[in-house]
Amino acid sequence: MNAGIIGMGKYIPEKALSNSEIEQFLDTSDEWIRSRTGIGNRYIAENEETSDLAYKAAQQAIQNAGITADEVGLIIVATVTQDQNFPSVACQIQERLGISGCGAMDISAACSGFIYGTAIAKQFIESNSYEYILVVGVEKLSKITDWKDRNTAVLFGDGASAAVIGKVSEGRGILAYELGADGTGGKHLYLNPENHISMNGREVFKFAVRQMGESAVNVLEKAGLTKGDVDYLVPHQANIRIMEAARERLGLPEEKMSKTIQKYGNTSAASIGISIVDDLAEGKIKDDDIVVLVGFGGGLTWGALALKWGK
Repeated sequence: MNAGIIGMGKYIPEKALSNSEIEQFLDTSDEWIRSRTGIGNRYIAENEETSDLAYKAAQQAIQNAGITADEVGLIIVATVTQDQNFPSVACQIQERLGISGCGAMDISAACSGFIYGTAIAKQFIESNSYEYILVVGVEKLSKITDWKDRNTAVLFGDGASAAVIGKVSEGRGILAYELGADGTGGKHLYLNPENHISMNGREVFKFAVRQMGESAVNVLEKAGLTKGDVDYLVPHQANIRIMEAARERLGLPEEKMSKTIQKYGNTSAASIGISIVDDLAEGKIKDDDIVVLVGFGGGLTWGALALKWGK
């Protein structure tokens, strides 16, 4: 039987930061930000750490999956903004969830992290190593954002999403995945010595437009599917123009692509999961839909998943 997503959760901090508020301290405008990125708002964790966001999303995912925390055999947290280098966020939320003895680790694939974590979980589930695995994508990007750099300050937000991965009914679940990286592009998106995000926007944009579309097509081929089989696309919410390029590559109409970037900005490893939670709530993803998840991030990394939704 295939591994699949059997429960989802998300957590968004309380403090909203709109484009008009950013206008007050940066030489930019709401119109400029929206037209180039699609972002209208983002949320900032003021008195919460990455592990706090992760824990709240994890609680919701476990409840949504209809299992208890002590049934989780492994916790995988995708993040580049840990509270500290160690212990891992996975170990911190293991303690708070009250799970004794299960495996716990953080992985670092930037904005591709949720896809990397889910692909790793698939292997463990399908080899019968674990019955349930908790995958969390979480970032507190506000703490590594240079709020004086208008090229990056307008982009990022904080948030968390979580998924419980387990066995699903025949024909459903994760049908195929693609993971990749190009370390030669690391210089275009990295954490600088001042502990701030540095990005060559032009180079990252070119890479992302090409790679998101290619990965989406590749994962469909691996799954034995065609573009015409796709019911819904959930791209990493980085930039509306990059997302639209992936949608057009698959020949999908606008209503078949997830779009939450206007609400939350770029939440890195959290963004794909956050979008799925919202789309499920709005009835945009239904049982037996063929759904493609695709993302890219610092590294440079990329990843895609093809799923047949449902338990």
